[in-house]
Amino acid sequence: MSQSPDRPGIDTKSEKSAWDGKTKGTLAGYKIFFFFIRFLGLGFAYSLLRIVTYYYYLFASKPRNVLMDFYQHTLHFSHSEAKKLARKNFYIFGQTLVDRTAFLLGKHEKFSHVFENEQYLIDIREQGKGGILLSAHLGNWETAGNLLKGRITPTINIVMLDAEVENIKKFMEMATGGSRFKIIAIKDDLSHVIAIRNALINNEFVAIHADRYMEGARFIELDFLGKKARFPHGPFVIASKFDAPITFVFAAKDRTHSYHLSATAPIQEKMKPEQIAALYAAELEKKVKQYPEQWFNYFDFFKQ
Repeated sequence: MSQSPDRPGIDTKSEKSAWDGKTKGTLAGYKIFFFFIRFLGLGFAYSLLRIVTYYYYLFASKPRNVLMDFYQHTLHFSHSEAKKLARKNFYIFGQTLVDRTAFLLGKHEKFSHVFENEQYLIDIREQGKGGILLSAHLGNWETAGNLLKGRITPTINIVMLDAEVENIKKFMEMATGGSRFKIIAIKDDLSHVIAIRNALINNEFVAIHADRYMEGARFIELDFLGKKARFPHGPFVIASKFDAPITFVFAAKDRTHSYHLSATAPIQEKMKPEQIAALYAAELEKKVKQYPEQWFNYFDFFKQ
């Protein structure tokens, strides 16, 4: 593995990643669940999900096998336990998509939540410098943002790759009015950095996923769950450059219509990207062990 001489563990020449930055799904699938949620309710949509996700469990061999390998050889569950977790994973992932649509349809009163260490985010807000929230593809980040918005901050910015299928985006905007967040799209001209700066100046929260890297992008290699894993360099560089508190936030589904939100004590002092990344990976480890069925990375996370 080649490494940058001044940044140990960082490589700019990665092999092909199984993640391509695109949201999977079909327009027909969105339309079907939109109809059921609006006219027949969440309960019916969840019941339909059992059939749909079991079908995917049977025939979507690639993500199923990746999950089985992760559960057996990384988290060390038995084969039978791994099978149960994989099936549960597919079902809960489907629920998070349904919940996302339910919020867009204004059905937020159906959901409840507990917030572990909510005061940390209130303290960040009171400092007046904005806040950087690093999260992961574990649980349901968008529902977390819906639960936070208006309670702690009026504006949450989501930094993301704008790679969703265009016709699905158009349908969601037409049917529901689109996302309830401000989206900061990552672009080659680095205009997203200016948008992040402006959001922080306005004392807004900026949320970034920090657990996936794209082919050809820089990464930081870290110890994670007893193996070496690659994390994207960009989110940690952004977190280290701005004079804003940093916290790691997660939102896991703990009951049918309930979420458990959590935040870590804010990082106030200046740190190098590698230091922030190491703290993040350690916290993510805890959450994966606590909620293994909500690990939604359907590719070989440890591919070298």
